Amino acid sequence: MIVLKISNASDVVASKVGRFLERLTPDSLDEAKVEEEVIKKLVENLRTEGIEGSVASVKGLDLSPEGIVMKNDIHLRRFEQI
Repeated sequence: MIVLKISNASDVVASKVGRFLERLTPDSLDEAKVEEEVIKKLVENLRTEGIEGSVASVKGLDLSPEGIVMKNDIHLRRFEQI
């Protein structure tokens, strides 16, 4: 299993729509939008390579050098079959 943490979602959104508009959107919205786009591209590329499996965007987990930390509630934002 592979776990990917995107730590600069606000910066990515700011580079696409501008810093002013980025400040108007909540960080959770930035994070969800960036994760959605990453999953879409990841699924496309993995299918091209013939890889089968699944990808999910999950809220409530944090990845750190010490390990994976589960927060209060875990919420499945998006699930894609490859």
